[in-house]
Amino acid sequence: MAYEVQPWSSTTHATHNMEQISGPPAKTGTFYQTPRSHPWRPTMGYEAVEVTPLHEQPITNQLVASSYSPSGMCSDPVTFPNLVTGFERNPQHAARAALYTRYTPNEWTTSNVCTYADADKNRNYSEKVRSEAVRLMRETDEKTSQGQRDAARRLGERITDITFWRNELTTELEKLIAESAQLTDTKRNVQKALQDLEPPLHIAQECLYHRESRKGIELVHDHVEKSLLVEVDNLRASQEKLSQLLAKITKQLADCRAAQHSLEDDISHKESALGIDSICHQLNNYSRGINYYGGIEKYDPTVSTPGTWSGSSSTRINNSHSERSKSCQLRSDAESLINAVATSVWDCWSNTNNAFNNRASEMLEAKSKMQLHLHKTQQEIFDVEKHIELLRKAINDKSNPMKVAQTRLEARAHRPGIEMCRDNAHLRLVEEVCTIQDSMATLHRKLQEAEAQHQQLLRTKSQLESNLKQKVDALFIDREKCMGLRRSFPVNNTIKY
Repeated sequence: MAYEVQPWSSTTHATHNMEQISGPPAKTGTFYQTPRSHPWRPTMGYEAVEVTPLHEQPITNQLVASSYSPSGMCSDPVTFPNLVTGFERNPQHAARAALYTRYTPNEWTTSNVCTYADADKNRNYSEKVRSEAVRLMRETDEKTSQGQRDAARRLGERITDITFWRNELTTELEKLIAESAQLTDTKRNVQKALQDLEPPLHIAQECLYHRESRKGIELVHDHVEKSLLVEVDNLRASQEKLSQLLAKITKQLADCRAAQHSLEDDISHKESALGIDSICHQLNNYSRGINYYGGIEKYDPTVSTPGTWSGSSSTRINNSHSERSKSCQLRSDAESLINAVATSVWDCWSNTNNAFNNRASEMLEAKSKMQLHLHKTQQEIFDVEKHIELLRKAINDKSNPMKVAQTRLEARAHRPGIEMCRDNAHLRLVEEVCTIQDSMATLHRKLQEAEAQHQQLLRTKSQLESNLKQKVDALFIDREKCMGLRRSFPVNNTIKY
């Protein structure tokens, strides 16, 4: 009887899983190939085994002569005595002379049939075990491969999610950095505007100090003095507003920097996680560096879920977007305030200058006999003409900003679908167009006023020669000292944004 040997059993010394009848056979030989191949099965190795015979009842008989040794035999044979006479008989009659017979032919045949049946049963069971093992190996291999593919797919999805949020955070960070740079420029503009208010305030105060030196009836609380006081109050109020705006901008820059740090920190973590997951996604059964880490599946270092993870990035992006909105609104407010301050300062400056001019015109009208008054009047006419040219130039300068704003509105009107949003940019562009139109209308009115004033100066030039003698001191203070300071500092070129 021989057992089939599988290739892995010779290397791993696996035991045979089969039911045995009378104990395991004792191995006495080595593996060898059959001398010739059989047509019904391939040539393979077998083990040579020694079959242990069944246990038998030993023959015991006190009458056996152990010293009897027939001729031609090297060992003592078993002798069968005559039960009647006690003498030796012929060995061929030994079966009839024994005490009893061991087995019958039927028992011998039945024993063989049972042995064959047991062998068939053990072989069938062995084949079943082998088939079950092969099926189990295939199932486990398929399950393992499927699990590995599913894990790789999940890692790919995770890499996609991380890449998406990384790109969103990077885009938001770039927008925030650009917004912070614009807000920094706005802060510099506010600081410059705040510094530019000092010279006009100093000049207005100097004008008030100079006018205090007038004597007699000329020490009058006229429109020029009222305009100077209004101008001083307006400049101080403008300084207060710009200082408050500068503090808000400084605080907003700090908030934007905090949001920027949060985004950079999240992007850094995303980059690190993306690198780790990419390496894990590229690992396979033949990769270097793979190793056993016992119990790692029981260690759970996670601190978030997919919902809280994406919610954290979304919160950071929303926070950054909120800070950008605040910064954009603050820039808009700063631009509006700077323009309003520049307009108010220019208006007060112009009103004071006009008041000075009107007061000088009044004094020159009283000093019609002096030729110098005529010269000053001509100079004033020249200044008004220059002022008219400046107004015309200012009106022409508004054309390009108007074109830019209207071109932006027209270009944004071609946005597709839901992108046609009535956002802050659209509202600001509409407001810009309206502001420029109002500015141009105001400049046109100022131009009409300047042209009208120019005509008035031409008509009153001859009337201002007779009264200059009596007003020489006041005229010197107003035109030489006060207006000299104001002409030496052209506020329209300094406060211009």
